Amino acid sequence: MAIKRNKKRKPRAFLQLVGRIALYAVAISWVWVLSLRFINPPITWLMLQRGFERMADGKDWKLQKIWLNYGDLSNNLKKAALSGEDARFMTHWGFDTKAIINAYKRNKDGRAIRGGSTISQQVAKNVFLWPGRSWLRKGFETYFTVLIEIFWTKKRILEVYLNVIETGDGIYGAEAAAQSYYKKSARNLTKRQAALLVAVLPNPRRWSPAHPTAYISRKTSLIARYMRYIKIP
Repeated sequence: MAIKRNKKRKPRAFLQLVGRIALYAVAISWVWVLSLRFINPPITWLMLQRGFERMADGKDWKLQKIWLNYGDLSNNLKKAALSGEDARFMTHWGFDTKAIINAYKRNKDGRAIRGGSTISQQVAKNVFLWPGRSWLRKGFETYFTVLIEIFWTKKRILEVYLNVIETGDGIYGAEAAAQSYYKKSARNLTKRQAALLVAVLPNPRRWSPAHPTAYISRKTSLIARYMRYIKIP
C-alpha cells in the first residue's frame, strides 16, 4: 500500500512543481514589464544577435543607439511611425484585427508577404523575445503584448519602439538613425525625413534612407500624405 501511495504522490508532486515554476515565471514577467515602464532597456536580443553575426563575418562589433525621451522626439517622426506601421495604434489594445485579416488575405493570394503586427507587438518581440519565428515565440509575443498594453501607456510604447527599432546595419533607434543618415537630431526631423526613415523599417538592412529606391520613394510619399490624419499620444 505504501508503494502505491508513493506512486500517486509522484505525479502530484510533479504537477505542483510545474505549477510553482509557471507561477514564478508569470511573476517575473510582470515585474520585468513593469520595471521597463520606467527603466529604458539597455539592449535587446536582436541587437545582441546582429552584433554576433557581424563578428562571425569577421566584422567589428557595431551598436549605435542614443535614447531620446518621448517629449524630445519629433512629432513628425511619431506621426510617420503610426502612418507607416500602425495607423490604428491609438484605438486598438495591442492587436489590429483588420490588419491581420488583410495580411492573411494578401499572403493567401500569393502577393508580397506582409505582416499584420502592431507597434505594440513589435515592441514585445524586440524587447522581450529572441529573434526567430515559431508558434512558441508567437505565443510569448501575444502574452507580452497584452502585458505592455496593460502596464504601459501608449506614449511609453511608442517611445520604446522609436528607440529600439532596427534602422540600419548596427544602427538602432531614431536618434542614431537621424544622426547617421541626416547628420541631425531626431528632434528636428522634417516630415519627409521622418517618412523616409519609417519607409525602410520593414527591412532596414536591405533599404536605406541614404539611397531610396523608387519603391521606397513612393512609400515615403504615401506615409507623408497620411500623416496629416494621424493622432499621436
